[in-house]
Amino acid sequence: MVALARSSRPQPQITEASAFETDVLEGLSTTPKRVPAKYFYDDAGSQLFERITEMPEYYPTRCEMRILRDHAADIAKLIPEGAALVEFGSGSNKKARILLHEAPKLAAYVPVDICGEMLEREVAELRPDFSQLKILPVTADFCFPFELPAEAKAAPVRVGFFPGSTVGNFEPHETAAFLRNAGRILGPGGTLIIGVDLIKPAEVLNAAYNDAGGVTAKFNLNLLVRVNRELGGTFKLDTFEHHAFYNRERHRIEMHLASLKRQKVWVAGETIEFRAGETIHTENSYKYSIESLGALARGVGWTPVAAWTDTQDYFSIQAFTLADAAATRHTPH
Repeated sequence: MVALARSSRPQPQITEASAFETDVLEGLSTTPKRVPAKYFYDDAGSQLFERITEMPEYYPTRCEMRILRDHAADIAKLIPEGAALVEFGSGSNKKARILLHEAPKLAAYVPVDICGEMLEREVAELRPDFSQLKILPVTADFCFPFELPAEAKAAPVRVGFFPGSTVGNFEPHETAAFLRNAGRILGPGGTLIIGVDLIKPAEVLNAAYNDAGGVTAKFNLNLLVRVNRELGGTFKLDTFEHHAFYNRERHRIEMHLASLKRQKVWVAGETIEFRAGETIHTENSYKYSIESLGALARGVGWTPVAAWTDTQDYFSIQAFTLADAAATRHTPH
């Protein structure tokens, strides 16, 4: 559950607030209506997502943490001494901590996240435990090109870390765009370590995105709270309902906000009309096999070098190197 990727080409310099307004108005004017999932992650949304990861039905975080703990030493072999570790969409620091403990001779750790408030909190929490490490946070939308700090640019090699199955929030062509952009940011000899949710029974997936505690529903509806607060919206939360279901044909979970009646809503001075039952498509979460993501990555210049899974094969951590450097890099077993 994280940001949707868009074009990796340089974009005009616009403020986050104006981008939010533009994207929301454009998305609510299309058919079907949609809002990019990256806008879930204001401060309240980021905290709600951390609560989702603790729900008993939501397996991805537990599975990924187990893989990281069980295979941290092998994964860390892909992080050379003196490398800069760049985490795309860092959120909580709990996964990075595991790698940082196993790779103590880093030049720098660069957490990158769209939510500046959460980034500041997580970095403040991390610094006392890694006092010898240069921690260089960057507040940015990692779907676009962004500037690395000078110390990270100066490192002999950069390693990307992209946990949390966020890659599943992208459309396949957007995944390709993200992988190209990551290659440009990490540069020659770069390695990318990605957390990927695997295809599995629909009942497991549907339960994970419809937790009995209703936290995912609150997370989804918080998007409307943010629109009301920041764009003068008039959404009434009790007239919209969280819907999440597995689309078998496209191997993805879809999340929507469904209007429970015919109504008009005002957003940033514009009138948006809803039919009863009409939805705002707020998120996709694609599920991959190890082979299908590997094929997509190969198509944009990355070479798969390793994959680890949990005992149920629910989740995987996969590693890739840029194709021009793959022949000289170590492949763990």
